Amino acid sequence: MKKPLIVLTGPTAVGKTTLSIALAKRANCEIISADSMQVYKYMDIGSAKIRPEEMQGVTHYLVDELKPEEEFHVVRFQSMAKAAMDEIYQKGKVPLVVGGTGFYIQALARDIDFTEGNEDTAYRAGLEALAREAGPQKLHDRLREVDPASAEQIHANNVKRVIRALEFYKENGFPISKHNEQESQKESPYNLAYFVLNDERSRLYSRIDARVDQMLEDGLVEEVQRLKEMGYDRNMVSMQGLGYKELLAWMDGEYSQEEAIRILKRDTRHFAKRQITWFKREKDVIWMNKQDYGYEEERILEDMMKICIERGICK
Repeated sequence: MKKPLIVLTGPTAVGKTTLSIALAKRANCEIISADSMQVYKYMDIGSAKIRPEEMQGVTHYLVDELKPEEEFHVVRFQSMAKAAMDEIYQKGKVPLVVGGTGFYIQALARDIDFTEGNEDTAYRAGLEALAREAGPQKLHDRLREVDPASAEQIHANNVKRVIRALEFYKENGFPISKHNEQESQKESPYNLAYFVLNDERSRLYSRIDARVDQMLEDGLVEEVQRLKEMGYDRNMVSMQGLGYKELLAWMDGEYSQEEAIRILKRDTRHFAKRQITWFKREKDVIWMNKQDYGYEEERILEDMMKICIERGICK
Protein backbone atom coordinates (compact mmCIF):
# COMPACT_ATOMS: atom_id res chain seq x y z
CA MET A 1 0.00 0.00 0.00
CA LYS A 2 1.39 3.38 -1.02
CA LYS A 3 1.24 6.03 1.65
CA PRO A 4 -1.04 9.00 0.92
CA LEU A 5 0.29 12.43 -0.06
CA ILE A 6 -1.57 15.55 -1.15
CA VAL A 7 0.11 18.49 -2.91
CA LEU A 8 -1.48 21.91 -3.30
CA THR A 9 0.62 24.26 -5.37
CA GLY A 10 0.28 27.05 -7.92
CA PRO A 11 1.73 30.46 -8.76
CA THR A 12 2.47 33.05 -6.11
CA ALA A 13 -0.53 35.09 -4.84
CA VAL A 14 -3.11 32.68 -6.34
CA GLY A 15 -4.65 31.96 -2.92
CA LYS A 16 -3.09 28.66 -1.80
CA THR A 17 -2.91 29.51 1.92
CA THR A 18 -6.64 29.90 2.63
CA LEU A 19 -7.57 26.86 0.56
CA SER A 20 -4.84 24.74 2.19
CA ILE A 21 -6.27 25.34 5.68
CA ALA A 22 -9.78 24.39 4.54
CA LEU A 23 -8.45 21.25 2.80
CA ALA A 24 -6.28 20.26 5.80
CA LYS A 25 -9.29 20.44 8.13
CA ARG A 26 -11.51 18.40 5.81
CA ALA A 27 -8.92 15.77 4.84
CA ASN A 28 -7.27 15.25 8.29
CA CYS A 29 -3.96 16.74 7.16
CA GLU A 30 -0.97 18.51 8.60
CA ILE A 31 0.86 20.94 6.33
CA ILE A 32 4.45 20.87 5.08
CA SER A 33 5.58 24.15 3.50
CA ALA A 34 7.29 23.77 0.12
CA ASP A 35 8.54 27.33 0.04
CA SER A 36 12.20 28.29 -0.18
CA MET A 37 11.70 31.46 1.90
CA GLN A 38 9.08 30.70 4.58
CA VAL A 39 11.50 28.29 6.26
CA TYR A 40 13.53 31.31 7.45
CA LYS A 41 12.96 33.15 10.72
CA TYR A 42 12.61 36.96 10.69
CA MET A 43 11.50 36.91 7.02
CA ASP A 44 7.74 37.11 7.47
CA ILE A 45 6.26 39.86 5.32
CA GLY A 46 8.38 39.44 2.17
CA SER A 47 7.84 35.67 2.13
CA ALA A 48 4.05 36.06 2.65
CA LYS A 49 4.49 33.67 5.58
CA ILE A 50 1.32 32.25 7.07
CA ARG A 51 0.53 33.93 10.40
CA PRO A 52 -0.12 31.76 13.49
CA GLU A 53 -3.75 32.96 13.65
CA GLU A 54 -4.26 31.97 9.98
CA MET A 55 -3.19 28.39 10.75
CA GLN A 56 -6.44 27.80 12.67
CA GLY A 57 -4.79 25.10 14.75
CA VAL A 58 -3.44 23.16 11.77
CA THR A 59 0.17 22.06 12.44
CA HIS A 60 2.71 23.43 9.95
CA TYR A 61 6.23 22.13 9.27
CA LEU A 62 9.20 23.87 7.62
CA VAL A 63 7.99 27.32 8.62
CA ASP A 64 10.29 29.48 10.79
CA GLU A 65 12.82 26.66 11.26
CA LEU A 66 16.12 28.14 10.00
CA LYS A 67 18.05 31.37 10.42
CA PRO A 68 18.78 33.38 7.24
CA GLU A 69 22.47 32.47 7.27
CA GLU A 70 21.68 28.74 7.15
CA GLU A 71 21.71 26.80 3.90
CA PHE A 72 18.40 25.65 2.50
CA HIS A 73 18.36 23.77 -0.78
CA VAL A 74 16.40 20.97 -2.39
CA VAL A 75 18.32 18.14 -0.67
CA ARG A 76 17.82 19.71 2.76
CA PHE A 77 14.16 20.37 1.98
CA GLN A 78 13.68 16.75 0.94
CA SER A 79 15.30 15.48 4.15
CA MET A 80 13.33 17.83 6.45
CA ALA A 81 10.05 17.17 4.61
CA LYS A 82 10.47 13.37 4.82
CA ALA A 83 11.08 13.64 8.59
CA ALA A 84 7.89 15.73 8.86
CA MET A 85 5.96 13.18 6.79
CA ASP A 86 7.03 10.35 9.11
CA GLU A 87 5.75 12.37 12.06
CA ILE A 88 2.43 13.05 10.32
CA TYR A 89 1.93 9.39 9.33
CA GLN A 90 2.60 8.31 12.92
CA LYS A 91 -0.31 10.52 14.01
CA GLY A 92 -2.56 8.77 11.50
CA LYS A 93 -2.86 11.92 9.39
CA VAL A 94 -2.13 12.81 5.77
CA PRO A 95 0.74 15.12 4.74
CA LEU A 96 -0.40 18.12 2.70
CA VAL A 97 2.51 19.80 0.89
CA VAL A 98 1.73 23.46 0.17
CA GLY A 99 3.89 26.00 -1.64
CA GLY A 100 5.13 27.24 -4.96
CA THR A 101 8.67 25.87 -5.26
CA GLY A 102 8.08 23.32 -8.02
CA PHE A 103 11.49 21.65 -7.90
CA TYR A 104 11.11 21.00 -4.15
CA ILE A 105 7.67 19.46 -4.68
CA GLN A 106 8.95 17.29 -7.53
CA ALA A 107 11.90 16.12 -5.42
CA LEU A 108 9.56 14.99 -2.66
CA ALA A 109 6.66 13.62 -4.71
CA ARG A 110 8.94 11.63 -7.07
CA ASP A 111 11.50 10.84 -4.36
CA ILE A 112 14.34 12.10 -6.57
CA ASP A 113 17.77 10.68 -5.76
CA PHE A 114 20.35 13.45 -5.40
CA THR A 115 23.26 11.05 -5.36
CA GLU A 116 26.42 12.22 -3.67
CA GLY A 117 29.41 10.98 -5.64
CA ASN A 118 33.01 10.38 -4.69
CA GLU A 119 34.61 13.45 -3.22
CA ASP A 120 37.54 14.91 -5.14
CA THR A 121 38.94 17.25 -2.48
CA ALA A 122 41.60 18.78 -4.74
CA TYR A 123 39.05 19.66 -7.44
CA ARG A 124 36.66 21.11 -4.86
CA ALA A 125 39.45 23.17 -3.27
CA GLY A 126 40.35 24.56 -6.70
CA LEU A 127 36.75 25.63 -7.32
CA GLU A 128 36.48 27.19 -3.86
CA ALA A 129 39.68 29.14 -4.51
CA LEU A 130 38.34 30.34 -7.88
CA ALA A 131 35.16 31.61 -6.18
CA ARG A 132 37.20 33.43 -3.53
CA GLU A 133 39.69 34.99 -5.91
CA ALA A 134 37.61 35.72 -9.02
CA GLY A 135 34.17 35.92 -7.41
CA PRO A 136 31.11 33.63 -7.44
CA GLN A 137 30.01 34.86 -10.87
CA LYS A 138 33.17 33.47 -12.49
CA LEU A 139 32.38 30.04 -11.04
CA HIS A 140 28.75 30.35 -12.14
CA ASP A 141 29.90 31.20 -15.70
CA ARG A 142 31.86 27.94 -15.75
CA LEU A 143 28.73 26.05 -14.74
CA ARG A 144 26.72 27.78 -17.48
CA GLU A 145 29.20 26.47 -20.07
CA VAL A 146 28.69 22.79 -19.12
CA ASP A 147 25.18 22.80 -17.62
CA PRO A 148 23.02 25.79 -18.66
CA ALA A 149 19.88 24.25 -17.11
CA SER A 150 21.50 24.06 -13.66
CA ALA A 151 22.91 27.56 -14.07
CA GLU A 152 19.33 28.81 -14.56
CA GLN A 153 18.21 27.02 -11.39
CA ILE A 154 21.13 27.89 -9.09
CA HIS A 155 21.92 31.45 -8.04
CA ALA A 156 25.55 32.56 -8.51
CA ASN A 157 25.84 33.35 -4.77
CA ASN A 158 24.96 29.75 -3.89
CA VAL A 159 28.60 28.69 -4.27
CA LYS A 160 28.17 25.27 -2.62
CA ARG A 161 25.44 24.22 -5.05
CA VAL A 162 27.38 25.57 -8.04
CA ILE A 163 30.42 23.55 -6.93
CA ARG A 164 28.28 20.44 -6.40
CA ALA A 165 26.89 20.72 -9.96
CA LEU A 166 30.41 21.15 -11.40
CA GLU A 167 31.66 18.18 -9.36
CA PHE A 168 28.80 16.02 -10.64
CA TYR A 169 29.66 16.95 -14.24
CA LYS A 170 33.34 16.09 -13.69
CA GLU A 171 32.50 12.76 -12.01
CA ASN A 172 29.86 11.58 -14.47
CA GLY A 173 30.55 13.35 -17.76
CA PHE A 174 26.97 14.62 -18.02
CA PRO A 175 25.08 17.43 -16.25
CA ILE A 176 23.32 17.01 -12.91
CA SER A 177 20.28 18.67 -14.52
CA LYS A 178 20.04 15.67 -16.90
CA HIS A 179 20.24 13.28 -13.92
CA ASN A 180 17.49 15.24 -12.14
CA GLU A 181 15.38 15.26 -15.31
CA GLN A 182 15.64 11.45 -15.57
CA GLU A 183 14.77 11.10 -11.88
CA SER A 184 11.75 13.39 -12.29
CA GLN A 185 10.21 10.90 -14.74
CA LYS A 186 9.99 8.25 -12.02
CA GLU A 187 6.59 7.17 -10.78
CA SER A 188 5.69 8.61 -7.41
CA PRO A 189 6.11 6.13 -4.55
CA TYR A 190 3.05 7.76 -2.92
CA ASN A 191 -0.69 7.56 -3.44
CA LEU A 192 -0.56 11.11 -4.76
CA ALA A 193 -3.10 13.86 -5.47
CA TYR A 194 -1.18 16.77 -7.02
CA PHE A 195 -3.38 19.88 -7.31
CA VAL A 196 -2.34 23.09 -9.09
CA LEU A 197 -4.49 26.09 -8.22
CA ASN A 198 -4.50 28.65 -11.02
CA ASP A 199 -6.23 31.79 -12.23
CA GLU A 200 -6.49 33.92 -15.37
CA ARG A 201 -3.21 35.72 -16.00
CA SER A 202 -4.64 39.26 -15.75
CA ARG A 203 -6.36 38.57 -12.43
CA LEU A 204 -3.25 36.87 -11.06
CA TYR A 205 -1.06 39.83 -12.02
CA SER A 206 -3.52 42.24 -10.35
CA ARG A 207 -3.36 40.12 -7.19
CA ILE A 208 0.46 40.20 -7.28
CA ASP A 209 0.53 44.01 -7.55
CA ALA A 210 -2.01 44.32 -4.72
CA ARG A 211 -0.03 41.89 -2.57
CA VAL A 212 3.19 43.89 -2.98
CA ASP A 213 1.31 47.07 -1.99
CA GLN A 214 -0.08 45.26 1.07
CA MET A 215 3.38 43.99 2.04
CA LEU A 216 4.71 47.54 1.97
CA GLU A 217 1.76 48.69 4.08
CA ASP A 218 2.44 45.83 6.52
CA GLY A 219 6.04 46.98 7.01
CA LEU A 220 8.22 45.21 4.41
CA VAL A 221 10.69 48.13 4.29
CA GLU A 222 11.11 47.97 8.08
CA GLU A 223 11.54 44.18 7.96
CA VAL A 224 14.32 44.43 5.35
CA GLN A 225 15.98 47.28 7.29
CA ARG A 226 15.92 45.15 10.45
CA LEU A 227 17.52 42.21 8.62
CA LYS A 228 20.19 44.54 7.23
CA GLU A 229 20.94 45.80 10.74
CA MET A 230 21.24 42.17 11.92
CA GLY A 231 24.08 41.73 9.40
CA TYR A 232 22.21 39.94 6.62
CA ASP A 233 23.19 41.10 3.13
CA ARG A 234 22.67 40.35 -0.56
CA ASN A 235 25.49 37.81 -0.65
CA MET A 236 23.31 35.39 1.32
CA VAL A 237 21.07 33.03 -0.64
CA SER A 238 18.15 33.79 1.71
CA MET A 239 18.39 37.51 0.93
CA GLN A 240 18.04 36.85 -2.81
CA GLY A 241 14.32 36.26 -2.28
CA LEU A 242 11.81 38.51 -4.03
CA GLY A 243 11.12 41.59 -1.93
CA TYR A 244 14.44 41.42 -0.13
CA LYS A 245 16.97 41.85 -2.92
CA GLU A 246 15.07 44.73 -4.54
CA LEU A 247 14.71 46.72 -1.32
CA LEU A 248 18.32 46.01 -0.33
CA ALA A 249 19.43 47.36 -3.72
CA TRP A 250 17.44 50.55 -3.02
CA MET A 251 18.92 50.79 0.49
CA ASP A 252 22.38 50.38 -1.04
CA GLY A 253 21.67 53.35 -3.33
CA GLU A 254 21.40 51.44 -6.61
CA TYR A 255 18.02 52.91 -7.47
CA SER A 256 15.05 54.78 -5.99
CA GLN A 257 12.40 53.22 -3.77
CA GLU A 258 9.82 53.75 -6.52
CA GLU A 259 12.04 51.88 -9.00
CA ALA A 260 12.64 49.08 -6.46
CA ILE A 261 8.87 48.58 -6.07
CA ARG A 262 8.35 48.62 -9.85
CA ILE A 263 11.09 45.97 -10.31
CA LEU A 264 9.66 43.87 -7.46
CA LYS A 265 6.18 43.81 -9.03
CA ARG A 266 7.60 43.06 -12.48
CA ASP A 267 9.89 40.27 -11.26
CA THR A 268 7.12 38.70 -9.16
CA ARG A 269 4.88 38.57 -12.25
CA HIS A 270 7.73 36.96 -14.21
CA PHE A 271 8.23 34.47 -11.36
CA ALA A 272 4.52 33.51 -11.43
CA LYS A 273 4.76 32.94 -15.18
CA ARG A 274 7.78 30.65 -14.71
CA GLN A 275 5.94 28.72 -11.98
CA ILE A 276 2.99 28.06 -14.30
CA THR A 277 5.37 26.90 -17.06
CA TRP A 278 7.02 24.49 -14.59
CA PHE A 279 3.70 22.95 -13.47
CA LYS A 280 2.58 22.54 -17.09
CA ARG A 281 5.62 20.30 -17.65
CA GLU A 282 4.79 18.12 -14.64
CA LYS A 283 2.85 14.91 -15.20
CA ASP A 284 -0.18 13.71 -13.20
CA VAL A 285 -1.16 17.20 -12.04
CA ILE A 286 -4.80 18.18 -11.55
CA TRP A 287 -5.45 21.78 -12.57
CA MET A 288 -7.94 23.66 -10.41
CA ASN A 289 -8.69 26.78 -12.45
CA LYS A 290 -10.51 29.25 -10.20
CA GLN A 291 -12.48 30.78 -13.07
CA ASP A 292 -13.97 27.33 -13.87
CA TYR A 293 -15.54 27.33 -10.41
CA GLY A 294 -16.85 30.88 -10.55
CA TYR A 295 -14.28 31.75 -7.86
CA GLU A 296 -16.27 29.78 -5.29
CA GLU A 297 -13.73 28.21 -2.96
CA GLU A 298 -16.21 25.73 -1.51
CA ARG A 299 -16.78 24.21 -4.95
CA ILE A 300 -13.02 23.87 -5.53
CA LEU A 301 -12.67 22.22 -2.11
CA GLU A 302 -15.54 19.80 -2.82
CA ASP A 303 -13.89 18.65 -6.07
CA MET A 304 -10.51 18.20 -4.37
CA MET A 305 -12.11 16.15 -1.59
CA LYS A 306 -13.99 14.03 -4.13
CA ILE A 307 -10.73 13.18 -5.94
CA CYS A 308 -8.92 12.38 -2.66
CA ILE A 309 -11.75 10.09 -1.51
CA GLU A 310 -11.94 8.33 -4.90
CA ARG A 311 -8.19 7.64 -4.73
CA GLY A 312 -8.41 6.33 -1.17
CA ILE A 313 -6.19 9.14 0.14
CA CYS A 314 -8.75 10.24 2.72
CA LYS A 315 -12.24 9.31 3.89
